[in-house]
Amino acid sequence: MDWMRSRDGVLLAVLLLEVCQAHPIPDSSPLLQFGSQVRQRHLYTDDDQDTEAHLEMREDGTVVGTTHRSPESLLELKALKPGVIQIRGVKASRFLCQRPDGTLYGSPHFDPKACSFRELLLEDGYNVYQSEAHGLPLRLPQRHSPKQNPASWGSVRFLPVPGLLHQPQERPGFPAPEPPDVGSSDPLSMVGSLQGRSPSYAS
Repeated sequence: MDWMRSRDGVLLAVLLLEVCQAHPIPDSSPLLQFGSQVRQRHLYTDDDQDTEAHLEMREDGTVVGTTHRSPESLLELKALKPGVIQIRGVKASRFLCQRPDGTLYGSPHFDPKACSFRELLLEDGYNVYQSEAHGLPLRLPQRHSPKQNPASWGSVRFLPVPGLLHQPQERPGFPAPEPPDVGSSDPLSMVGSLQGRSPSYAS
């Protein structure tokens, strides 16, 4: 009888362990959801250009530099994985892509090989973008200079200027809550504002 009680006790302990076994909870942290991180920005550059310019993507797929910000220069930067993004023109509904010769164009369909860019944040607030597949830097077309070998291109800095987001209309007396700042080490603003943060992640 004692051995039967002992066996029943062991079986009960095994069953309890199975029932009480912990299962991991999917991480819902906004800091780790790279696929849902979307920023609306105008990419401005003053490096090696004929004039200070914003990257503009037109509805026919051409990519140019324009002096002033416009609806065509408003871009969506979406994280694909850490350090790699896709860039999409909001008005043109086209993805920014780069050919092996460095030519930029807008495609209605996303091609992971041609349309993925590495994003490097610099200390001065500017960013550098580089084709993940070709290793070429993202740079605007040169209008008055001879065609150069893409391998000789240097990095071009872009300043990501926050674009106008579509804000939900607030009911009188009920201000809409502000979303967490996923570019901050204090996304819930519990410590205070941070200095020296890239405007790429500024709200």
